[in-house]
Amino acid sequence: MMLPFIRSDLNQFSAYKPHPSSNTSEPAATQFDRLDTNESPYDLPSEIKEKLAWTFQQVIESNRYPDGGHEALKEAIAEYVNESANLSSSTFTAAHISVGNGSDELIRSLLIATCLGGEGSVLVANPTFSMYAILAQTLGITVVSVGRNESNFEIDLKAAQSALEETQNPPIRVVFVVHPNSPTANSLTAAEVTWLKSLPEEILVVIDEAYFEFSQTSLVGELAQHPNWVVLRTFSKAFRLAAMRVGYCVGHPDAIAILEKVRLPYNLPSFSLASALVAVQNRQLLLSSIPQTLSERSKLIMALSPHPALEIADSDTNFIYLRLKPKTSQPVNEALKMINQTLTNEGTLIRSLPGGLRITLGTPEENSRTLTRLKTALAKLEY
Repeated sequence: MMLPFIRSDLNQFSAYKPHPSSNTSEPAATQFDRLDTNESPYDLPSEIKEKLAWTFQQVIESNRYPDGGHEALKEAIAEYVNESANLSSSTFTAAHISVGNGSDELIRSLLIATCLGGEGSVLVANPTFSMYAILAQTLGITVVSVGRNESNFEIDLKAAQSALEETQNPPIRVVFVVHPNSPTANSLTAAEVTWLKSLPEEILVVIDEAYFEFSQTSLVGELAQHPNWVVLRTFSKAFRLAAMRVGYCVGHPDAIAILEKVRLPYNLPSFSLASALVAVQNRQLLLSSIPQTLSERSKLIMALSPHPALEIADSDTNFIYLRLKPKTSQPVNEALKMINQTLTNEGTLIRSLPGGLRITLGTPEENSRTLTRLKTALAKLEY
């Protein structure tokens, strides 16, 4: 039933659907290898948890609102951004950083600041992170979609440029790109970056670098030359803080000041703030698991590449993207659903998408079990 007081357009699209078993306290959840949400497979080290437990007991006052300005965290993030990009320690400061309840809140704030009230529409290149379109739709903002090259997943730049020129009512005000992209795991190409640089200053370019720590490829060094660019990052992946929901945006201080105006007050709980600060201060320890993840990625790709039914894309992330070759006897979407169902029944959760399967890299043990289960599922196909 559509309630009469609800906007009519909200009945026309679906909400983001997290896997029901990914965040449950039910004991059965421990039976699954949860490789469906691009989280880190590694929990925080015990010494970090002990430090946070002490902070919660001795420092945080639950009856008080959290730090609404996030200054200590923003300063620590700016130091990390400068360090990771080999920039001067004064290149980015707290004034260049805004912190959000996950990157989702920052995406929503950027949309509010640019397109609300019929002032603009957004451009995305599918397949990509679905929340750009979902958040835009919840705000009544038009989403213009273009495709990607089927072989290397590069944005269809000709179609994108035509969309910018032809979309006038309202005009495109925001372009979203992911570097590297999810679910296809590819970084932006030189041609894509050149195109982004050509965009006029009245268009905001949002570069989502959620997987930067795995790709080690960033465009933050370009921000000084492009005040209409912002970079999004998160603590939910390599920093192992998916439960805390902390994301951040790097951009021109004037753009950051606008984000600070439109975000909700006290948007991050005190424990999330404390966790993110401890994480960035102990980044060397937390990021030390990345080489193993990259090694596991290579092993999984090497093991699956010879299979005659699979097409496996190169990956710059902590996940791999699999497609089925069309010569399988079953329709591709039907076959993908069958594989996903087999994996789930045997104990591995992955993300099933219309064009392929996205598998997050887990621990060596999880990856080994998943490889065995995936081979079992593929054996059921005729090709």
